[in-house]
Amino acid sequence: MREAAKEDFMKRRMNPLLAAGLLAMLLQGEIRQAEAADCPFADWRTYKNTELRRTADHKAYFWITSRTAIDADGAPRAYHPDDVGTPCGATGAGLDCPANAGYPNKSWWPTVLAADPANPGKAFVQPSGPAQGFFVSKTALQDSANGNERETARYVDASTIPYVVFPRPFFQLAGTGKLGDLGIAYHLQTGKKTAFIVADIGPDEPLGEGSIALFQALGGNNPNPRTGGGVASGKVLYLVFPRSVEQRARKWPMTPAQIDQAVETLLGTIGGESVLQTCASSG
Repeated sequence: MREAAKEDFMKRRMNPLLAAGLLAMLLQGEIRQAEAADCPFADWRTYKNTELRRTADHKAYFWITSRTAIDADGAPRAYHPDDVGTPCGATGAGLDCPANAGYPNKSWWPTVLAADPANPGKAFVQPSGPAQGFFVSKTALQDSANGNERETARYVDASTIPYVVFPRPFFQLAGTGKLGDLGIAYHLQTGKKTAFIVADIGPDEPLGEGSIALFQALGGNNPNPRTGGGVASGKVLYLVFPRSVEQRARKWPMTPAQIDQAVETLLGTIGGESVLQTCASSG
C-alpha cells in the first residue's frame, strides 16, 4: 500500500510540471508563428546554404549570414604599385593587396584595375590628386556619364560608400536584382544598421561581401580587406530592393545621404525599419 500511495503521489506531483512544460512549448510556438505572421517575407530559395526570403510581390528579399569579406575596390587608395610582388600582410601602401585584384599575374585584373593606355599590359597609376601614385581601382557600378575609366570619381568608393557585392552566379539568378539596387543591412548583435547600394560583382563565393564603409557602419573598427579583420562579429541581415535602381534616372553617383533617403522611402513600402527586427527574429 505504501508503494502504491507513493506512486500515486508522484503522478499527481508530476502532472502540473508536465502541464507547465507543455504550456511553455505552446506559447513559444505561438510567439514564433506571430513573429512569422508579422514578417511579410516567405521562403524563396537557398544560395550556397544561405536561405533567402522575399515578399509576395517580389519587391524585397533578405538573407542572414555571419560570413564577411571586405572589399576595397573603388577606393582611390585601394591598391599601390609598391605592394606588387610583396607578401600580402596586414599592412602595406594600399588598403588591399594587388594580388587580390589579380595583378599582375591573372588575366582578369583589368576588370578591377584601369589599364595604362600607353602600356595596356600594366595598370594605370594616378599621376596627380590626393591618391597620386596609386592604381585606379574599379567597381562594376560606374558613372556612365564619366567616360574616363582612369578617373576614380567614375567608381564607387569602398572607403566612404556602404555597398554590397553580389557573387556573379547569384547576380545572374532571376529576381536578385541589378547593379545600383538599394538595400539596408542590420547587424543582429550590435544593433547598428546602414543603407547600402549594390555596387560590385564578385567571384563564386557565398553571400556576405561588402565595402569597408559598410562594415565600419555596422560596428566595425577599421575593417581590413587584407586580413578580413576589424569587423563586428555576429550575424547580419541584408535586405535588398531588387530593380529599385529603375526608379532613378541615373544609377550612379549617389551621396550617402541620398542612399539613406531612398532606402527610407523603400522601407516604408514594407512596414518601415521595424520589419528588420521582426524578420530577424522569425528568420
